[in-house]
Amino acid sequence: MSQRLAPPRRGPCALRGAILAVAMLLLPLPAGATLPRAASVPGGVALLPLGPATGTAAPPRAWFGEQPVLVARRDGEWVAVVGLALDTPPGRHELLVQPPPAVVAASPAGEGAAAASTRVAFNVGAKEYPAQRITLKDSSKVDLSAADLARAESEIAEIRRLQRHWRAADDTDLEFIVPAEGRMTGRFGLRRYFNGEARSPHAGFDIAAARGSPVRANAHGIVLASGDYFFNGRTVFVDHGNGLLSVYCHLDRVDVQAGDAVVKGQRLGLVGMSGRATGPHLHWGVVLNGALVDPQLFLAARGNRR
Repeated sequence: MSQRLAPPRRGPCALRGAILAVAMLLLPLPAGATLPRAASVPGGVALLPLGPATGTAAPPRAWFGEQPVLVARRDGEWVAVVGLALDTPPGRHELLVQPPPAVVAASPAGEGAAAASTRVAFNVGAKEYPAQRITLKDSSKVDLSAADLARAESEIAEIRRLQRHWRAADDTDLEFIVPAEGRMTGRFGLRRYFNGEARSPHAGFDIAAARGSPVRANAHGIVLASGDYFFNGRTVFVDHGNGLLSVYCHLDRVDVQAGDAVVKGQRLGLVGMSGRATGPHLHWGVVLNGALVDPQLFLAARGNRR
C-alpha cells in the first residue's frame, strides 16, 4: 500500500465540470467532530480553517488537486482535513474552495460558478523518515517474474482506483481505535530496502500478532472491497465516508464482503502473513482524499478538540 494515487491531469474546463458534478454530494460532519492530529508534512494531515460555520448551513467544498477533501465542523468553524501523500513536495500548496451548493446554484453557469471559488494557501514541511532493511528468503517477492510483475501492476492500478473512492456521508468517525492487539513492528513512512534493494516507502502501520488473532474495524463504515493481492495478501478496504478509507492487509482469513456495513470494533478477519510478509502481522493503512497517511494521527485525536 505504498503507492501514491496519481490521478490524470485535466484542463481547467474538465476540472470545473468535475467540481460541479460532485458539488451536491458533500455533506457536513456532526458539529464538534474530533479531528486527527495536525501534521502538515508528507504522509501527514493538514487542518485548514475555511471560515465560520453557522446554524445548519452546508459546508464549503474543497479540493486538493482533483481529489475532493473532507470538510468538518469544529467549534463554530469549517475545517478542511487534507491528506498529504508521502511524495508531496515540501513547500507552498493550495486548496481549491467553493461556497456551499446553494451559493453556486444561484450563480450564473460556467464562468460565474468558477469565479466563486477561492484558493487557500498552506505550507508542507519536510520530514525525513528512517530506513528499514528487510530480508526475504523468497526472492521471487523482490525480483518479480514477468507474470508476477503483470499481476502486481494490474493490482496496483485497481488499488489506486479504490483509493480515489468518494462517498458523501454525515457520520464519518475520525477517532480510530487500534484494529489489532500486538507489538508495533513497522512505523509509517519507513524507507524500505528488501534484500538490499530500495523499494517504495512503508505507507502503513505494522502490528505483529499471532496468526489467527482478530482484526477489527477501526471505525464504522462500509466494506468497499476485499481481495487477495500479490504484495498485500488478503486485504479488506473499509469506506468511512468523505474520502476516508482504512485498509487491512496480509490477513489469514477475511470475514466480510463488499457492501457489508460494519461497526467500530467488529471483526473483519484474522491476522496472517499472506502476500509479501516475513511473519504474521497486520499492515494497517489509512487513505484520506486519495493519499496514504499516518494512521497514528487518528489515534491521537482523543485529546485534540479545540
